[in-house]
Amino acid sequence: MRYRQPAICLRVSDYSETSQVVAFLTRSEGVVRLLAKGTKRAKSKSGGAIDLLSEGELVFTHSRSGGLGTLMEFSETVSHTPLRRQSARLNSALYLIELAGEMLAQDDPHPEVFDLLHNALARLAQDDAPIPAVVAYFQWRLLRNVGLLGELDRCVGCGSAATGAGGGRGAWFSSTRGGMLCASCGGRADESVRVTGKTVTALAALAAAETGKKVALPDDQAERVKALLSYHITYQLGKCLKLTKHVIGPKRP
Repeated sequence: MRYRQPAICLRVSDYSETSQVVAFLTRSEGVVRLLAKGTKRAKSKSGGAIDLLSEGELVFTHSRSGGLGTLMEFSETVSHTPLRRQSARLNSALYLIELAGEMLAQDDPHPEVFDLLHNALARLAQDDAPIPAVVAYFQWRLLRNVGLLGELDRCVGCGSAATGAGGGRGAWFSSTRGGMLCASCGGRADESVRVTGKTVTALAALAAAETGKKVALPDDQAERVKALLSYHITYQLGKCLKLTKHVIGPKRP
């Protein structure tokens, strides 16, 4: 069956001297892996080799068995050239597509994630983009969409509030336990990371933003959330993403 979908290029690898294997996130069909025959030829239907981050109209066929489909045509509509002019923007954009590619299963549609990625890439390309906040919000929404965000409002151990738990001694986060832990429960967890009050405040801001409220997320708070959610993502995937060291700074949650 032939499909026509808006798509974003997530991964590219060489297949032969003239062809590529390309993974796209499509809006209605999810992640698809396609054999792109002849795309490295200058006169190919895609206008040349397909690059990471390219967005456009994709025509393809694929089976539901998880094998390679076939790229019939790709018409690029967004090249994201502005992202390639600054390393911080480019690395952040590449981190977002790597994260999406790792968190989403093949042929599992997530239209909300497609829209989220499309909007995040567009925002990163703008000169006034708060890069840490864009990345933190994308991490948050993606984890929420795939059901892995966890409990961030209350302690998963005893049910007490995440803020002010344990007599103001702060809180902890455990990826394996599935969310926040109060100071008392956090000390008994086999795996956890300490979370500061600034991070808890930033998480509350993201929750408010998710409901449509306009909130400010200063770079300092956004960096802390990025670090916390990256920690969580690493545990959930069982590995550290390649772009993590370029995007997640040294700041602790």
